[in-house]
Amino acid sequence: MIGLYRPGSSLLHRMPAGVKLLLLLLTIIAATLFARTPVAVGAVALVVAALFAVARIPVKVALAQLRPVLWMMLIIGIFQLIITSPTRAIVVCGVLVISVALAALVTLTTRVTDMLDTVTRVLQPVRRFGVDPDRVGLMLALAIRCIPILATIVHEVSEARKARGLQWSMTALATPVLVRALRTADAMGDALIARGVDDD
Repeated sequence: MIGLYRPGSSLLHRMPAGVKLLLLLLTIIAATLFARTPVAVGAVALVVAALFAVARIPVKVALAQLRPVLWMMLIIGIFQLIITSPTRAIVVCGVLVISVALAALVTLTTRVTDMLDTVTRVLQPVRRFGVDPDRVGLMLALAIRCIPILATIVHEVSEARKARGLQWSMTALATPVLVRALRTADAMGDALIARGVDDD
């Protein structure tokens, strides 16, 4: 879901990154505190769907942002059913899906560079305490870049596992993914050191 910016000219695309990140935080907090019934969750979900429409994000793209978390929602929903009630399960899962959807909407309508610049500006006051905002921004950029790389590694290893007839073997998935991820991290670290990023 990260790094999938879709260019556009909608109101959400033109809104400053800092404003969108602040509104994202406030909206998630408000939904968590005040959406206490399935009806309220449904109303918020309709508003979020309308925002996707305003941003001109295709339905297929919007649904693709939620697909990776559906299995997690299933687990959380079952757990909530066991310890609470169906109503509570709907509310909890609904708020979580809404939060993911809103975060995805911000990602789809905001350039990564704009978000990183915003974070760097916000962190400028803590420079006096020894925190380097530029280094924090670099770490965030690397994290954002590594997520699609890791997703690609998992996909490639999964396809290779299926080709070998080991699609049900977790070891055949986890071990190659771990090895390739570590090798990629080493290569990235060497590249950063070669460019003097670790110099004082």
